[in-house]
Amino acid sequence: MRTFKIFFDTIRSMSFKKIMRLLSLVLPHPLFSLLSFHATIQAYTIAQKKFPKTASNNGIGNAFRHALWCCFIMMYCCKVSSPQKAMEFCKRMTDMHEELFPNQPLETKMDLHNNKIGMDYFMELLPGIHRQFFEKSFFIDGLEKKMKEAKVLKNLDDDFDGFLVYLDEKN
Repeated sequence: MRTFKIFFDTIRSMSFKKIMRLLSLVLPHPLFSLLSFHATIQAYTIAQKKFPKTASNNGIGNAFRHALWCCFIMMYCCKVSSPQKAMEFCKRMTDMHEELFPNQPLETKMDLHNNKIGMDYFMELLPGIHRQFFEKSFFIDGLEKKMKEAKVLKNLDDDFDGFLVYLDEKN
């Protein structure tokens, strides 16, 4: 219930221009949009349970949440469409999220990077598993392993291709 309140409070706080921009993505793709909303709730809920102290800030839990979010969007959308269309929609949706709700540049870099890690991880698993048989646990377990090698992003020039990144909250 708290997740729905957050969602509706967020929509209420958006400008008309931002709402129209969001509608330009979701209206042409109603099924993908509903599946993405479901993926958002699931990823947020799981990340909050696993990483209550860092899932909602810029810590390691946030890195996990962003990557998991993209894996879940891809998983659900691939069950009704092709991986390529799911990837295109996922990228547009998650990039738009960063545009509509801007952060500091380093935070934006971190979020976009971790979104890409999630999409890449899904595509990495795709050849070995038929897309209809993906389960949430595949991604949760795999991303938890990736977290062990996550890197601290310190400046905009850092390039940690293939690794989850997070900001050191102590600085």
